[in-house]
Amino acid sequence: MNKKHNWILGLMLVLFMLVLPTAVHAADQAHINLNGKSIDVPSNVQITSVKGSVMVPLRLVVEQLGYKVTWSGSTQTATIKQGSTVVALTANSTTANVNGNAIDLEAAPFVKGGTTLVPLRFLSENTGATVKWDNSSKTVFLSTPSKSPTTTPTTGTTDNGSSSAPTSGTATTANAMVDSISFSDNRMTITVEGNVTPKSSSLTNPDRIVLDLPKTAFSAAFLNGQQLSVGDVGKVDVTGYPQVSGIRYSLFSSNPSAVRVVLDLNTAQKYKVITDTPGVIIVELDGDVTSSTGGTTTGTNTQTGGTPTGTTDNGSTAVPVTPGSGPGDDGKKIVVIDAGHGGSDPGAISITKKNEKDFTLAVVLKIQALLQQDPNIDFVLTRSDDSYPTLPDRVKIANNLHADVFVSIHGNSTSSAVSPSGTEIYYTRPDSVEFAEIVHDHVVQALGLPDRGIHAKSLHVTRETTMPAVLVEAGYLSNIGDESLMYSDDFQQKLAQAVVDAIKQYLNVQ
Repeated sequence: MNKKHNWILGLMLVLFMLVLPTAVHAADQAHINLNGKSIDVPSNVQITSVKGSVMVPLRLVVEQLGYKVTWSGSTQTATIKQGSTVVALTANSTTANVNGNAIDLEAAPFVKGGTTLVPLRFLSENTGATVKWDNSSKTVFLSTPSKSPTTTPTTGTTDNGSSSAPTSGTATTANAMVDSISFSDNRMTITVEGNVTPKSSSLTNPDRIVLDLPKTAFSAAFLNGQQLSVGDVGKVDVTGYPQVSGIRYSLFSSNPSAVRVVLDLNTAQKYKVITDTPGVIIVELDGDVTSSTGGTTTGTNTQTGGTPTGTTDNGSTAVPVTPGSGPGDDGKKIVVIDAGHGGSDPGAISITKKNEKDFTLAVVLKIQALLQQDPNIDFVLTRSDDSYPTLPDRVKIANNLHADVFVSIHGNSTSSAVSPSGTEIYYTRPDSVEFAEIVHDHVVQALGLPDRGIHAKSLHVTRETTMPAVLVEAGYLSNIGDESLMYSDDFQQKLAQAVVDAIKQYLNVQ
């Protein structure tokens, strides 16, 4: 099954599984825009607002993505089949059926005027799609991620992002795509689609590690609507690591297409480039600068100026890279921590106009600081700055690293006139129940907000991960009391400590 089909299936599952409010307050003539193209909507079809949730016709959206929904009038059931997966959703029923497995819903879907209506509210949290609602024009904007290669006029860049002499030729199609770049636990983690053999080098004046990815470009999801031509430089902020000042990335050339990632250092570091996890490239800083571990390529900042050793496909120099050890060495447990949203996706907007993405990152960076103190746990952050890894990318990091647990941090919100207050924990698969219960107990006790319980829901990051996975909705950003606490250091530190304590208890790490 290709990625497009996987994404479409994920979209359909989400449309079926999302929670639906129960009372209709308003309706407007429908306008839907899919990937920049306006979809013709019958005049009798309406976008409906239900307790603040925007509702759209199931068939209209899914058929635009190339699938047919079958409807049984006798049973009032919508069914869709993709390969071996069959999903059934019955009107007015709080139980959905996925491949014969019953999954409880908090509220039942409904049919209005012969149309099955489904909510858009959590769509962006459960698929790689970007979903926006323009209230002034009453338009839903849907955009699906694509993995088209980057092609630009052919030039080159130095490792500091300045332009070099142009090269000639026609831009070539990349064999691999960079999906995300993050830094945590003294490791730079890059996820890629496709096959690539990275080439590394170390430079001084200033100290830096250069990673070249030949025949590679940036995915559309990574660029997230931004243009990055040859010579342009993007940045990933790194905080909490005295030896690292930041990360820069650029399209080094387009003939052939090549990506360069530079890890800027404050002091010279020994490092390892680890490539033995499919789809994941790790540059790990080695605290011991006098020795290296067997089986792993290492480098030191021994060159001066701009010329390291070796030669890459694009003319720069590098040290050969071989697979080596990585997260989970010496029996350590692997934890993946996810800060919800990021980049151009702000998440929910709080009652005083703060972004959810800022809350989630602040908490995750505090979790990182705590996990750094435990020698028995290795961890990776899905994002360490204000960037946006797609939901599939977040899942990919955890699955490819064979993580022991996955935790995603979020802030809840509702557009209802009166917002609730409290903490909720979500999971999807039965093997996550015990972990969810432990996280729930620690977080609720630590935060002191009303306990809104543990809920099973089909969320992308808890559904597609293969290890125990939970999503923490710490409080309601739409509630003035919750929000005032959530952006305080004290609340965030309590949440971070509770999550770490829960992880240690579940993994039996003292």
